[in-house]
Amino acid sequence: MPADANAAGDIFGGWVMAQMDLACGIAGAERAKGRIVTAAVNAMAFEKPMHVGDTLSVYTHITKIGRTSLTMNVEAWAQRYLSDLMEKVTYATFIMVAFDEDGNPTPIPEETT
Repeated sequence: MPADANAAGDIFGGWVMAQMDLACGIAGAERAKGRIVTAAVNAMAFEKPMHVGDTLSVYTHITKIGRTSLTMNVEAWAQRYLSDLMEKVTYATFIMVAFDEDGNPTPIPEETT
């Protein structure tokens, strides 16, 4: 939306990063079976601008599971307005930590098949 952009119509990088954080939170909570928070964002790089009117898609992939943490690769792609063109606009590595109801780090459950 225009409120999320600069005068040139480029979407603020912080808004895109927030959407990536939300996607990691959803995927991470599903895998951790509970509350999860962002501990770090590593190696974030913006490759192309996102513009007002573009549709953002965010994809996550868990690359590492620690005792209480998940490492996730995240990509954000823009479908250009009124076009079928999809372009990767940014990527990053997010580290998420699972917490219990008392706010303490908690182990990530073993994956069931």
